[in-house]
Amino acid sequence: MHEVDETDGETRTPTVVADGVDIVYRVTGTGAGRGSATAALNRIIRRKKHAARGMREVHAVRNVSFTAYKGEAIGLIGTNGSGKSTLLRAVAGLLPTENGRIYTNGQPSLLGVNAAMMNDLTGERNVVLGGLAMGMSREQVRERYDDIVEFSGINEKGDFITLPMRTYSSGMAARLRFSIAAAKDHDVLLIDEALATGDRKFQKRSEARIRELRATAGTVFLVSHNNKSIRDTCDRVLWLERGELRMDGPTAEVLQEYEKFTGAGK
Repeated sequence: MHEVDETDGETRTPTVVADGVDIVYRVTGTGAGRGSATAALNRIIRRKKHAARGMREVHAVRNVSFTAYKGEAIGLIGTNGSGKSTLLRAVAGLLPTENGRIYTNGQPSLLGVNAAMMNDLTGERNVVLGGLAMGMSREQVRERYDDIVEFSGINEKGDFITLPMRTYSSGMAARLRFSIAAAKDHDVLLIDEALATGDRKFQKRSEARIRELRATAGTVFLVSHNNKSIRDTCDRVLWLERGELRMDGPTAEVLQEYEKFTGAGK
């Protein structure tokens, strides 16, 4: 399916369409505190007996609609609890919608899910397994292995790639995870706070790679609390607040309004 942009006559290919999307979490629990195994068992029994009565609904995303196009890098911003990560997981197909539909053209890849990490295995083994999980062949993984390790920078202070993942800092693990995901071209790549880790040098490499992915593949979504990363990487921004889409437009315009709202621009 293609659409013609009436302003310049260019043909644009939709990659993700969200149509009136609601996402609701259902939470059970009586509010009882932690304690002994007997107390835990009693809570389980009570929950089963009174599940319907004790059910609480959290409306995480409310009536959100947008269309994303091939070649776009779209930032998702909003204060904590605004529904950004929830929406990303729904686009990836990991959460059901309560109302509305999400349509995707191609396979969405959520960074950190497709490139799964196993703490007891070495970084080297995780590169291989992560690449295979994303659909690369063993030959493709071998061809890109050195580039993945170099991009991550985790060997700059030692031969960490041969050590178990449990020895890595959270930043090292996040950098390797991004490097594995970025080694493959994606129809839709969903990135949740990956650029918040690492030094500025790694962030610049990551931003450059995102620009390459936009040019060669489909669409990139980036959730970040770092407005500079959004400015440097994205040409469009969706601003969510309390689960509602408050603004959708060019990066500079949306960030200007968002910074007024949060006081960050003062």
